[in-house]
Amino acid sequence: MTWLITGGAGYIGAHVVRAMRDAGEQAVVYDDLSTGIAERVPSDVPLVVGSTLDAELLARTIEEHAITGVVHLAAKKQVGESVDLPLHYYRENVEGLRVLLEAVTATSVGSFVFSSSAAVYGMPDVNLVTEETPCAPMSPYGETKLAGEWLVRATGRATGLSTASLRYFNVAGAATPELADVGVFNLVPMVFEKLTEDAPPRIFGDDYPTPDGTCVRDYIHVVDLAEAHVAAARALDASPGRDLTLNIGRGEGVSVREMIDRINAITGYDRPAVTTPRRPGDPARVVASADRISVELGWKAKYDVQDMITSAWAGWVRLHPGAARS
Repeated sequence: MTWLITGGAGYIGAHVVRAMRDAGEQAVVYDDLSTGIAERVPSDVPLVVGSTLDAELLARTIEEHAITGVVHLAAKKQVGESVDLPLHYYRENVEGLRVLLEAVTATSVGSFVFSSSAAVYGMPDVNLVTEETPCAPMSPYGETKLAGEWLVRATGRATGLSTASLRYFNVAGAATPELADVGVFNLVPMVFEKLTEDAPPRIFGDDYPTPDGTCVRDYIHVVDLAEAHVAAARALDASPGRDLTLNIGRGEGVSVREMIDRINAITGYDRPAVTTPRRPGDPARVVASADRISVELGWKAKYDVQDMITSAWAGWVRLHPGAARS
């Protein structure tokens, strides 16, 4: 199999490329480099620089590299930005997906793995979120991911394309320091940034109906996430016409306060958090049920929260050498 990995120069994408290669699969990266970094792509993996809105380049890439499967990660993904720029998000995430699927279904590509998100669930009022939990996204970003799932599934049913939609929960960690997340949009790097600026980390609300009053989330190591992509890709290749929708999480909730305490301990800082008002739309608890992916793919997360923080911190220190505590 030769897999086209869109967004393969990004944080998650680079890990998926590495996991595919380690599993003996061939990979080709397609990325517009708007947020991706070309140096993350191994020298022996072809890199095509382009947009998923470019139908001609997509078709040529699929043909020239004899692509047989696609892992589609390329997307805009900042929730707050999506609220301000909904048309941009729908264009990039939904129209880009439609153009890609059109190119795919005109060729011999047989499998399509779609990067979805737990954002499709919105604010679920359940202890564990299963794949049957009703979807009620609360941002244009979440809406584009749910619409993407619908589009992928409908295309599979109409054409026989094997499809999988993978709903990620909170991704953290790194396989190696050079593959670490360079953005500051998720909790772990946001806390790192505050600590190294000699500022207290922020907690957005501590009056939620949770054990310590702060939001509870399910964190998944990016290496585990990447290996889940390999498992899904191989399952689709082995079962033509298959359609999967799967959560990718650990099934374990960790509160924001607990994460900040752990980050302080691991990094050597001792800077208590300050509480600020709640952010609109933050659910109290979003924790995955990971039962279905275990049954369907035999996949289970191997890394814990300490592994995530430790590996992410090594990447942060690589980019910010003055952050390390002696």
